[in-house]
Amino acid sequence: MSDPALPPLLAPDEPPAVTILNAAGRAPVLFLCDHASPRVPKALDRPETGGFGVSPEDMERHIAYDIGAAAVTRILSDTFEAPAILSGYSRLVLDLNRALDDGTSIPPVSDGTKVPANQHLSAAARAARIDALYHPYHNAIVDMLDGLKARGTSPAIISVHSCTPVLAGFKRPWHIGVLWNHDGRIALPLMRALEAEGNLKVGDNEPYSGRDHDSHTIHRHAEARGLPHVLLEIRQDLISDAQGIAAWADRLHRVMRPILLGGQP
Repeated sequence: MSDPALPPLLAPDEPPAVTILNAAGRAPVLFLCDHASPRVPKALDRPETGGFGVSPEDMERHIAYDIGAAAVTRILSDTFEAPAILSGYSRLVLDLNRALDDGTSIPPVSDGTKVPANQHLSAAARAARIDALYHPYHNAIVDMLDGLKARGTSPAIISVHSCTPVLAGFKRPWHIGVLWNHDGRIALPLMRALEAEGNLKVGDNEPYSGRDHDSHTIHRHAEARGLPHVLLEIRQDLISDAQGIAAWADRLHRVMRPILLGGQP
C-alpha cells in the first residue's frame, strides 16, 4: 500500500520557495542561484518531532547554502538589469541542483554532518519536499525562459554558486571555478578575462565539473535549449562579507559584460 499524501510542506505565512528579481529586465541574461538560502520549512523544524536536527552553527556552513552567492546574484541582476531566480530554502532540505533520482538530492549526511530529518524518508515525505521546493523553482525557470523566447530573446544563463575553501582537508587554491560541459561560448572567454586580471587562480571545471551530476540545473535548462551558459563557483571566504561581495560582483560585471552583451550599452 502506498504512503498517504502529506499536507503541503510550506505554510501560507512562510517565505516562498522561489524569488524572482527584475522579471522585466532588458538584458538577454538570466541569473540563477540554486543554493541561495539556509532556511528550513517550519514543518521540518518542530521541536515536538525532533526538529531538523542540524545545529545553528552547521546551518551557517557551506553544507546548508552557498555563502555569499545570493548577494552576488542580486547585485549582478541589478547591474546587468537582468532577471534572476533564487531558491528559498536550504540545500539540506532538497538540493535543487540535483536530479530527482539522484541519491544526494536529500543528503542524509553532508561533509561529515548528519542530517537527522533526512534519515529514512518515506516516499510521501520526499514527494512533499519535491512538490514544495523543486517544482516551483524549476517551473519558474521554464516559465521565464518561455517568456523570453516569446519576446524573441535567447538569454545566456549564469548560475552563481560558492564553494568552501577547504573540503576533506584539501585547501582549494582557486579563487573562482568556471564550470562548463560542451558549450564554451561563455566559459572560454570568461576564463581568459579572469586570468587577465593577473591575481586570480581560475579553475577550469574545478573544484567541480560541469560534466557531471553537480550541474543539473544547467543541464536541464540551458543545454537542453542550446542556450549559452556557465556555472560559477566563487570561493566562499572571498564573499563572506559585504566588501568581498561588492568586489566580486563588480569584477564579474566588468569581465562578463562584454562577453554577454557585446557592444550593447
